Amino acid sequence: MKGEILEDDTQFLALYVEAKNSCLVMLSEREDKLGTLALAVPNPKGLLGPVTSQTLLGDKHSISARTMAEYIVSKKGKITLVSVYLERMNEIQAEKIFLKLIEKTFLQEKQKEEIKN
Repeated sequence: MKGEILEDDTQFLALYVEAKNSCLVMLSEREDKLGTLALAVPNPKGLLGPVTSQTLLGDKHSISARTMAEYIVSKKGKITLVSVYLERMNEIQAEKIFLKLIEKTFLQEKQKEEIKN
């Protein structure tokens, strides 16, 4: 599933792939590119505590990549890989936009599934 949103005359893109046990999300500014890559893993059933996450590739946008990965794990309960690529916008501003974009993409995916069923 591909999503996009226009904010401040800049296009933000999301490429979302969901498998039975995992999610892959690429978030980028202006064009699809691989950026800083983070992995988040849900807690085993019944255990409380924070989600475990780690930056796997890059460090420029590691805070955003880990934050988005942890957010998606909390929503989906699946192992999640998130890539964040930004050209000009700073991480803090982009996080708000990426959260809106993720929610929009999840809604589109849900509607697509409902049509299938």
